[in-house]
Amino acid sequence: MDKLVIEGGKPLSGTIVIQGAKNAALPILAASLLVDGKVTIDHVPRLLDIDVMLNILRDLGCRAEHKDETVMLDTSGANSSHVPEALMRQMRSSIFLMGPLLARFGEVTIYQPGGCAIGERKIDLHLQGLIALGAQIEEEGSRIICYSKRLRGAEVHLDFPSVGATENIMMAAVLAEGFTTISNAAREPEIQDLQRFLNTMGAKIIGAGTDTITIEGVEKLTPCRYQVIPDRIVTGTVMVAAAATRGQVTLQNTNPAHLTSLIHVLRRAGVQIIVDGDIIKVGSSTRPKAIDRIVTSPYPAFPTDLQSQVMVLQALADGVSIMKETIFEGRFKHVDELSRMGADIRVDLNAAVIRGVPRLYGATVEATDLRAGAALVIAGLAAHGKTVVEQVHHIDRGYDRIEAMLGRLGARISRYSEVPDNTIIIP
Repeated sequence: MDKLVIEGGKPLSGTIVIQGAKNAALPILAASLLVDGKVTIDHVPRLLDIDVMLNILRDLGCRAEHKDETVMLDTSGANSSHVPEALMRQMRSSIFLMGPLLARFGEVTIYQPGGCAIGERKIDLHLQGLIALGAQIEEEGSRIICYSKRLRGAEVHLDFPSVGATENIMMAAVLAEGFTTISNAAREPEIQDLQRFLNTMGAKIIGAGTDTITIEGVEKLTPCRYQVIPDRIVTGTVMVAAAATRGQVTLQNTNPAHLTSLIHVLRRAGVQIIVDGDIIKVGSSTRPKAIDRIVTSPYPAFPTDLQSQVMVLQALADGVSIMKETIFEGRFKHVDELSRMGADIRVDLNAAVIRGVPRLYGATVEATDLRAGAALVIAGLAAHGKTVVEQVHHIDRGYDRIEAMLGRLGARISRYSEVPDNTIIIP
């Protein structure tokens, strides 16, 4: 297994261009199955999750090529609605294929998707939404068979604004007969991007970005070319890394409107943020201030996907901070690893109390999930001494060669299969 070795203590400095959004690209790639023909998607990052999705599409009969940041798909050869269990277990986002395959073939067979280290993520809302559209569901152990001769529009209310369920229902409803209304829909920017993509192919959807989405079913969609939005979580990760290392970083190809909650938090911590169009400049030369209370909630509130990264900043702050996690019950696994680096954090159920320390110290730590891994990289960049981050494959799910990305900002970070005892990192 690869490891990242980081020599900390050097402020990040320079300019970086932000990659395309993984959480927008994955449902868009799945939605390409709704059309019969060639689709080109630009600004798609090279990530493990993207590779898994493309392998699933190839297994279903599609042709897929990922060159540079462009994916070229030919879905005309799609001839199967059975998603292989082995591939589904590699990535939870494979659940996005339910809606498109059901709409195109009238049936789909999937398996319970791979487990998630950050907590339980049920697919009940996905299934309830498809049932409302006229689908029938049969469950045989981990296998789920979903079929319908003709999907029909319906009013669907989500008990929780699930991003995945909202997107799956949208994709199924675009080819359904009549109107579909999704109330208490998730409002994330990635859902807005999916709406734009589907509408570019001829769908009739309004309301993404609000809690009510309306879809008027159409007979067919047509191929298109589309560019994915910038990744707001990667953007936020680099912003926090700049603040934690007391650096000066310029981020290009961003959408600041997607990061208002984080920008507010960083400014409260004393970090200088300058926004100019799609450019964000982050600067800090002093110890961050404690942030009394941050609560994760669905968009547009503070995102759970940035909770662990910001906790590193809180761990270095002057004073006591509180982080409350309301989305996933297992999202504090990075706390033990940060404690190994000298952080003073106490967890009580879904709240963490962080007493800031002047300095973190390098240690060997393990990435337990994608965003926890990113947080440990930030901690290593800010720490005194050498940090080794193990289980890097988690990080590779959402960050395109994180060592190269941060290396462009002067970080002393390298990837190794085996780490020599006396590793010397060259800036």
